[in-house]
Amino acid sequence: MKHTYTITGMTCNGCRSHVEQTLAAVKGIKSAAVNLDSEEAVLEMEEHIPLEVLQEAMKKNGGHYAIHELGAQSAEKIEKPVKQQNGNGTFYCPMHCEGDKTYTKPGDCPVCGMDLVEEVSTLTNKGQKYTCPMHPEVIHSEPGDCPICGMDLVPKQADISAEEKSYRKLLDKFKIALGFTLPIFLIAMSEMIPGNPLQKVLSLKHWNWVQFALSIPVVFYATWMFFERAYRSVKTWNLNMFTLIGIGAGVAWLFSVFAILVPDFFPSQFKTDHGTVHVYFEAATVILTLVLFGQLLEARAHRKTNSAVKELLKLAPNTAVRITDGNEEKIAIDDINKGDLLRVKPGEKIPVDGIVKEGESTVDESMITGEPVPVQKVVGDQVHSGTINGKRSFVMTAEKVGSETLLSQIIEMVNKASRSQAPIQKLADKISSYFVPAVVFVSIVTFVIWVIYGPDPAYVYALVNAIAVLIIACPCALGLATPMSVMVGVGKGAQSGVLIKNAEALERMDKVDTLVIDKTGTITEGKPSIEKIGSIAVVDSEKVLQYIVSLNQLSEHPLADATVKYGKDNNVSILKVDDFDTITGMGVMGTIGGKSIALGNDKMMTNAKVTIPENLQVVVTAHQKQGKTVSYLAIDNEAVGFVSIGDRIKETSEKAIKALQEAGIAVIMLTGDHFDTAKAVADQLNLADFKAGMLPQDKLAEVERLQAKGKIVAVAGDGINDAPALAKSDVGIAMGTGTDVAIESASVTLVKGDLHGIVKAYKLSNAVMKNIKQNLFFALIYNTVGIPIAAGVLYPIFGLLLSPMIAALAMSFSSVSVIANALRLRAAKID
Repeated sequence: MKHTYTITGMTCNGCRSHVEQTLAAVKGIKSAAVNLDSEEAVLEMEEHIPLEVLQEAMKKNGGHYAIHELGAQSAEKIEKPVKQQNGNGTFYCPMHCEGDKTYTKPGDCPVCGMDLVEEVSTLTNKGQKYTCPMHPEVIHSEPGDCPICGMDLVPKQADISAEEKSYRKLLDKFKIALGFTLPIFLIAMSEMIPGNPLQKVLSLKHWNWVQFALSIPVVFYATWMFFERAYRSVKTWNLNMFTLIGIGAGVAWLFSVFAILVPDFFPSQFKTDHGTVHVYFEAATVILTLVLFGQLLEARAHRKTNSAVKELLKLAPNTAVRITDGNEEKIAIDDINKGDLLRVKPGEKIPVDGIVKEGESTVDESMITGEPVPVQKVVGDQVHSGTINGKRSFVMTAEKVGSETLLSQIIEMVNKASRSQAPIQKLADKISSYFVPAVVFVSIVTFVIWVIYGPDPAYVYALVNAIAVLIIACPCALGLATPMSVMVGVGKGAQSGVLIKNAEALERMDKVDTLVIDKTGTITEGKPSIEKIGSIAVVDSEKVLQYIVSLNQLSEHPLADATVKYGKDNNVSILKVDDFDTITGMGVMGTIGGKSIALGNDKMMTNAKVTIPENLQVVVTAHQKQGKTVSYLAIDNEAVGFVSIGDRIKETSEKAIKALQEAGIAVIMLTGDHFDTAKAVADQLNLADFKAGMLPQDKLAEVERLQAKGKIVAVAGDGINDAPALAKSDVGIAMGTGTDVAIESASVTLVKGDLHGIVKAYKLSNAVMKNIKQNLFFALIYNTVGIPIAAGVLYPIFGLLLSPMIAALAMSFSSVSVIANALRLRAAKID
């Protein structure tokens, strides 16, 4: 039996999934289907289950979700937030702290504090719109004149994305923070200048007040969000870098404020020669400003988070030509309906998925298959949105529009795969989760011990030393440990032709154990080229080439261009061709010097009643088994030669694959090409694992299958058909010679489009991760040693307390050590 219920409290697909799983787990329920839009759940039960049982299950696992009888109203019903006007109103945490949960407005993740990322809409491509500067109500899909006043239409400004707004806001805050921090830093550092010229203007006591005033905009405006994140991390007990930053910088600032307000509260050990207490305004503001700078760089990167989807959206044209009652009209892409007849002109992008109704042409479908050879299309053949028409016009019937097209499905796959990635937790954050509570615990213990056993005034010593522990633990170098290594490592990679998009890519690359590679454009050059001109004794190969080039000079077929180019490169003279004709799907024919010449496939030879010598047939069959495209040349009904066209393997591919296999990485080839072609390439490269005939969704499924087995998967590709797999992989590697979509979907780009670049990336990753671990050691060793000294362990024996200058020196020295160690990466050998 089936029952339908009303569900309240869901705000996103993550909520829907969670509710569905909760209900499905109830004993007696065979299946559960929850619809987010209608807020309904359809439950199939073995026997009727009381509503109270379902409500109890929701109460235990559903949080604020509630279930009611269909149509019942409840005070618990939660209104869905109104979506933002900018973007599409869908935001998610890049760390996926709450799974697939999304938000309707930008901000910080309530768990980890990271900036939420906006998802690009994938349903339609509105494209560039044009408007009149005098009459904004006029909006056209193409440039032209205003129908009201005649002025030229100008491009309509698109809404600013949430990431762009966030970046601009952070940039403004950073300028303010930097403007106030620099003078604070200069005032503090003036004490190290002999004679201290600033003291001739004001006393040190007054300069401390100046530092306090300058620090207020930095702390309470420009970087206040860090303290909010630190509070949230403590509240949710998801301790991270913001926790350390908030505690360290906050305590340093509060200590300094207390020091200038009540300096007599502090023992003499904490005072300068001028009778003032050493303040930490410069330490607090410099740390906060540096962290803000890191957030600014992160926001700048987030502006490109959805570049792959945006590049895919550009593939669909903005307009199409519709045929109605024999008349052609230009319409917007969104106005196309199923069943419409559309005219596709030479060189244009196909607007939607459909069937060829009239005419014939070749279509570049490399965005789907990744293969360089255009496909011949005749009446009844399918064509897909975003693919590019060849040199002829044809009429098509629209069958799939909007989100139903293959291009939209690929976009959706890329979007989902990008969102499903969960970056590996940073080592610094892992250390913070243990380091923060340990430091706080030591600080509390220090306070208690000094209160019980310390000299008078005991509470003063207790407070000062407890604060000293927090200050010495301030994560100045810890914050530099990872970004410094990454920055130098990324620079080193760029010099070697390996472009790294983010730190996560370096971290994941170090753990990769499986590499999935595309064939065309990745292993091979990705373009058709002449591999062999063959002949029998009757006619030499030079004469065969001359006939082939002369015929193809008049052909519109894309493969003909490869032979003509080859002929020009070899200075072949063109012969005059009479009675030229093209036989669709077979080849071309004509008359040269009174002789009947035919060039084409087996069907062409059969159609022209050409005799093929057995020795020529054997050679051609051997080439075809290697996956080559072969055309016979016949003179007066006798086959005398052939041309073999293929896609050459790059010179470095074999060496690179061997090096990766020796490093313990399993290499798998997935290609959209035919089995024979794939097998020939795999045999030549000693690849035991390969699959042919793979479409974009097949490659994505294979990556998911490998990941389900616990593999850390890197994917290398160069085409649009590789984009979903690149986005889903643990590390996406794009050939720099490939499409923009592939490059945007990947986290690593190889400038030369050379597989040896993957070897470089792997070695670079190993070097960077090793360097980061060394940096973390340098970042923590001084703090670890300094904490017990700050706590006062030396006081009972030597009467020593940690001097503020020594604490500052330790912090500075740890930072210098981290920077110096990171710079060693510039000499790393990755070639």
